[in-house]
Amino acid sequence: MDRPRGPVLADAARGRILFGGDYNPEQWPEETWHEDVRLMKEAGVNTVTLGVFSWARLEPRPGEREFGWLDTLMDLMHDNGVGVVLATPTASPPPWMGRLHPETLPRDADGHVEWWGGRQHFSHSSAVYRRYAAAITEDLAARYGSHPALTMWHINNEYCTFDHGDEAAAAFRRWLRDRYGTLDALNTAWGTAFWSQGYDCWEGVLPPRRAHYLNNPSQVLDFRRFTSDMLLECFTAERDIVARHTPHIPVTTNFMPLWTGQDGWRWAEEEDVVSVDLYPDSRDPLAPRSAALVQDLTRSQARGPWMVMEQAAGGVSWRGVNQPKPRGLNRLWSLQAVARGADAVCYFQWRQSRQGAEKFHSAMLGHAGPRGRAFQEVKRLGADLARIGGEVAGTGIGADVAVLHDWHAWWAGDQQGRPSTEVEYGAVLSAWHGALWESAVTCDFAHPEHDLSGYRMVVAPQLYLLTDAAVDNLLAYVRGGGTLVAGFLTGTADQDDRIRPGGMDPRLRELFGIGVLHEWWPLPPGEHVDCEGFSGTLWSEEIDAADTVSETLAYRGGELDGMPAVLRRDRAWYLSTLPEPRALRDLLARIAAGAGVSPVLDGLPPGVEAVRRGGLLFLLNHGRAPVTVPLPGRHLDLLSGTAVTDGVALGRYGAAVLRP
Repeated sequence: MDRPRGPVLADAARGRILFGGDYNPEQWPEETWHEDVRLMKEAGVNTVTLGVFSWARLEPRPGEREFGWLDTLMDLMHDNGVGVVLATPTASPPPWMGRLHPETLPRDADGHVEWWGGRQHFSHSSAVYRRYAAAITEDLAARYGSHPALTMWHINNEYCTFDHGDEAAAAFRRWLRDRYGTLDALNTAWGTAFWSQGYDCWEGVLPPRRAHYLNNPSQVLDFRRFTSDMLLECFTAERDIVARHTPHIPVTTNFMPLWTGQDGWRWAEEEDVVSVDLYPDSRDPLAPRSAALVQDLTRSQARGPWMVMEQAAGGVSWRGVNQPKPRGLNRLWSLQAVARGADAVCYFQWRQSRQGAEKFHSAMLGHAGPRGRAFQEVKRLGADLARIGGEVAGTGIGADVAVLHDWHAWWAGDQQGRPSTEVEYGAVLSAWHGALWESAVTCDFAHPEHDLSGYRMVVAPQLYLLTDAAVDNLLAYVRGGGTLVAGFLTGTADQDDRIRPGGMDPRLRELFGIGVLHEWWPLPPGEHVDCEGFSGTLWSEEIDAADTVSETLAYRGGELDGMPAVLRRDRAWYLSTLPEPRALRDLLARIAAGAGVSPVLDGLPPGVEAVRRGGLLFLLNHGRAPVTVPLPGRHLDLLSGTAVTDGVALGRYGAAVLRP
């Protein structure tokens, strides 16, 4: 049964775009708090997140509570018109917990303890950790649930903890009992006849700890599923506590972008607000399209408006080289998020820390102070969001194309003993979405078992694992008139990572017009295969086409000469290689046009992104050179307040939000 829909982001945004960030005032003397509030108002900040890493301050010793400082801050925010996203502090337990209860500390696959002194040092399966987490959450909800500053709850932070310890092992066995029921069913699902791995008792089953050689891939797959579920249990336990006190207040927890550790589709169904942390690298020329992927995925998980929980005003502190964002880029990327559905644009953090592990991570108010470029650009962005918020907040985005993505397929395909470690799921997904982005085709993301009937075209860049239900869904979609385009290694395995007969589900082979899939031919680094009209990268396949095939593009030369690199049977396409970027873009654009899909805007200059949200057209120049975008008719640019006719001039990292 689906969870009843509760409050939503609009209940916190109230017709605005939320603008602000993490505020960690416990790092500063109280006199600084009043200066912060004054500068927040100057910058147009209307929301802050409090308490994310405050557990040791709130509970300095087991069972003690120190809420006075937080009382003062909640009142201060309310008095100055700043809403509070109140966090539970459970991502970073106090040192006393690990010292008094070492069983709460996680262990890695080698059995090494992950000690306190950083963050996320908790075992998701620890009963003691869960008891303390529930107690502090209960007290926070009871004390602040009726406070007028409270607009949203933020549970934990960036759930990402794996645990291979003994308590996690016991929980893993319980999870497996619930999933399989019997040891015979487990042994069958895991294929334990291989390498004499058959289990004679549940006590013999462990997490995939350090092995002499390769771990059982089905065991690893289930451990990933288990980890996602255990972390989700931690989230929902705290969510249920705060929801009991404040059923009208939305609840979120922040995802990391396209992170492998959570089944994001399942998690999103348990959130009132879907939020993500977004940190593209300003030196990466593909950063705009990478950000667009995360934004489209997050919007699709949310099924509507979503929240940027964290981004950087300048540089970060965890890459090898951490450069600041060039002038204007912070504004541009923030507007890109709004264009793709964000109704909240927030940062880590408000004031840059002077101590600790992230003192070199930028902030809205940096070390340079109010006169610094970071703060001045934040002020400009705050004014921009105030101008457009009333017209854009709550509006939707239409898409005729869905990109299929499934964390379970990712987990299964990312195994140790695969044909090529050069094939990375995230890179293939990014290549396909990026090709559509460069063609100005707006995409949603979808799970392969979702209802796809509303899309003209569906692409499956790489779904190594497909359940029977997913295969049936794809077949029904094509029978219903949809156009399906799939990449290599799609439909290779079933839900237990058992290779399908013939190396691909037979129903999919028939759908695509594949007679026999003889061999997989992964390509070494830097090599390519010549194909009819393009070069293929990363992968190739030795395939015989069936008599029913409608169109092929063949390999040229080498072992696969004359065999199909691309096949089409009616409205179903299969790509047995990854075409070079321009060729992939052109091929997908041709298929999209044939399916009746149009770009947002024709004739865009290179580096310019166009997105329609509601009745507005966002134009974003990701280049340093000024450009002019041809646009028939007269429009009003909401950012500048000026009318434009027949074209829009965009400066370096320039943006326009146009109303006809």
